[in-house]
Amino acid sequence: MLPDYAQFDATGLAELVAAKEVSRVELWQSATSAIAALDAELNAVVHQFDPPIERTNSEGPFAGVPFLLKDLHGALFGTPLSMGSRLYQDYRCGADSELVNRLLEAGLVMIGRSNSPEFGLMAATEPVLHGPTKNPWDLRLTAGGSSGGAAAAVASGMVPMAHASDGGGSIRIPAACCGLFGLKPTRARTPQGPEASERWLGRMVEHVISRSVRDSAVALDATEGPELTSLYHAPPLARPYASEMHQTLRPLRIAFTTEPLLPGTPHADCRRAVEEVASLCESLGHHVEEARPVMDAQSFARDYVTVSGASVAAELALAERKIGRSASFEDLEPATWLLRFLGEATTGAQAIAAHVELQARAREVLRFYEPYDVLLTPTLGSPPVPHGRFRSQGFEKRMHRMVAKRKLRRVLRIPAVVESVASKVFEFIPFTPVANITGQPAMNVPLVWNEAGLPIGTMFTGRFGDEATLFQLAFQLEEARSWMHRRPPAPLR
Repeated sequence: MLPDYAQFDATGLAELVAAKEVSRVELWQSATSAIAALDAELNAVVHQFDPPIERTNSEGPFAGVPFLLKDLHGALFGTPLSMGSRLYQDYRCGADSELVNRLLEAGLVMIGRSNSPEFGLMAATEPVLHGPTKNPWDLRLTAGGSSGGAAAAVASGMVPMAHASDGGGSIRIPAACCGLFGLKPTRARTPQGPEASERWLGRMVEHVISRSVRDSAVALDATEGPELTSLYHAPPLARPYASEMHQTLRPLRIAFTTEPLLPGTPHADCRRAVEEVASLCESLGHHVEEARPVMDAQSFARDYVTVSGASVAAELALAERKIGRSASFEDLEPATWLLRFLGEATTGAQAIAAHVELQARAREVLRFYEPYDVLLTPTLGSPPVPHGRFRSQGFEKRMHRMVAKRKLRRVLRIPAVVESVASKVFEFIPFTPVANITGQPAMNVPLVWNEAGLPIGTMFTGRFGDEATLFQLAFQLEEARSWMHRRPPAPLR
């Protein structure tokens, strides 16, 4: 085993393997030892399996580096994939996804799966099937969602980098909660086949959560680009991101705001973090000014929830077809049933109208970037919240009664009911979902910790297709104020 395994990023570990200072097997043993030591408290890893070492590329940029796939969509033949749901608890993958093929080609060694909320629907990782993932910085708090298991595993040192996906902030939210770098790529930058061309009407994209900027850049170089069956794809690259981030960065025009883009009231710590990072950017030679996109936040949130419900209803119908049976009430969590019935109570015309309205709001937001390269905001509306914040025992009991009496569809036609259900979530994430609708790249950069010792994320959103500028800026910020030395408190070092 490698004694100081957790001190390296993925690129650093791959360099040790290439120099024959450590073997792939030794790194695997180091990772499994870290999981054994830490996961009883964190609950970040839900499946472990013997890695398909014979299928990994020994010449790839991450040759020999241990890696966790998220328990959502990252299909690896023969391995369990539960999607965080009791409905899928016995499911095993019948084929690899194209993204996983590319990760294997990059040399990554798949050793298990990280925890995810049911179907990735929540901003906290607390599935009934596997239980809650805890934040390495404070075990009483959430690691975020939906890639919370991935973030907790990376922050605690189990693996240096892990698979993640983002349909409303699910890379950036847990990265912010756990003090990590997390970039959501441009829509269609990475493949989702062969099972899908797009998920959630193009809102979802897959990538990684990492400690270092360079790991994220190299991973995107290894996975980006269309597959044969892609219906559309992101703009092509001028040069690899690993090279791009070292290019001299011209002074950028950076807008910043601490005002929420969606309904919510950001915490004072989040506001202070943005103001501090705005000053840092100015000291690095960038032009920084306060400005924000203007849009109807309430109607955006309402349409977002409407389209989400329709997407969940469709995804569950496809899931039932895949496993060959209908879901019983015990198969799904109450919040999932709520979204499903919302979707089923929505007509096709209403769902399409909501989607069209969101596209109109997206065009308004994209026009805001004409004079700006980047928008700086808080990543979250507050520091990491306690476990159970998005659950209510009373709500679950009412859900059981309404489902049993089949009255839920009628209740869901009342707009106030839908808005009340969404309000807790948007209070925590009043910034991240916007980039999923516009398709823009956006990244959490871990530059600030509050007085309680918790990471407070700051988010930079770039122009459509321009991950290059984000990587250049992130690398500059990492050099100016490195976070690589920061570790969660003992005993989780």
